Amino acid sequence: MGHILGAAIVSHHPGLMQCEEFRVLQGAGADSDLIAGYGRLRRRIEALAPDVVVIFDSHWFTTGYHLVDGGDHYQGSYISDEMPWYLHGVPYDYRGCPELAVQIEAVSRERQGYVRAIRHPGLGKHYATINVVKQLQFDLRGTRVLTVSSCQNCEWPHFLRSGEDIGEAIRRSDLNVVLLASGALSHRFNGIDWRPRNPRIFHESNVSSPENVASDKAAIDWMRQGRHDEILARWDDDYRRRPWEAFGAHYLQMLGAMGGADCRALGEPLSDYENARGTGNIHVWFDATHKPTPIPA
Repeated sequence: MGHILGAAIVSHHPGLMQCEEFRVLQGAGADSDLIAGYGRLRRRIEALAPDVVVIFDSHWFTTGYHLVDGGDHYQGSYISDEMPWYLHGVPYDYRGCPELAVQIEAVSRERQGYVRAIRHPGLGKHYATINVVKQLQFDLRGTRVLTVSSCQNCEWPHFLRSGEDIGEAIRRSDLNVVLLASGALSHRFNGIDWRPRNPRIFHESNVSSPENVASDKAAIDWMRQGRHDEILARWDDDYRRRPWEAFGAHYLQMLGAMGGADCRALGEPLSDYENARGTGNIHVWFDATHKPTPIPA
């Protein structure tokens, strides 16, 4: 039986890929705490020694299906079409997990779900995966990585359902897995001519609005208490309207794999809550060995 060993929400924002000198300048003399947070998260994952890390990528948008990338191996040089003036020339070389991709599709088909495996050498990559692979050193450690898309013609229950299918496939495997929801919480950008309220660009007062800060912090508090059901109860009226990055697909799929509204995994922040161009970012670890229970088809 496979196990979900732990999970995390993890920021991937591209500013974290700039050189330390620039980040410290932007931070008014101190680096982003998300950088130190990567080290804290990396040590948690290394201690668990998972067979594979599943990354729910909030930048890989698909239509019609939730997709899992079933390649054997990924190698190349990444350039972002969003901000190529500085996020370019990022080398990547890491392993995939095709057997889990195949298992996920089989389980989803059995359960009349919408998760499918894709295996194409020309399929593009997104920095929500690449930045996390690099910052957590999966490429250096030979860690296998399976990336999951965000299907854009879905409502939030569909993301939970796709996560359930993925969790069930993990349970039926012989793999120990860590889940990473790669993305921000509130995801409203500041305008191009916006001026910082605080000289430390990462400071929470530079998030797009005080209301978004308050909403994000309330969600983080529910995570601390393991009350994911309370987050779901507020989804339509709050977090969907902010909205969260990818309309929360990364978090919802992770949560679905861990039991959905019944999940009580306690969240432990591993970084400060910080701004990135108006969006709310944090690393939160869910430190509970979790064995998904079978879910009826």
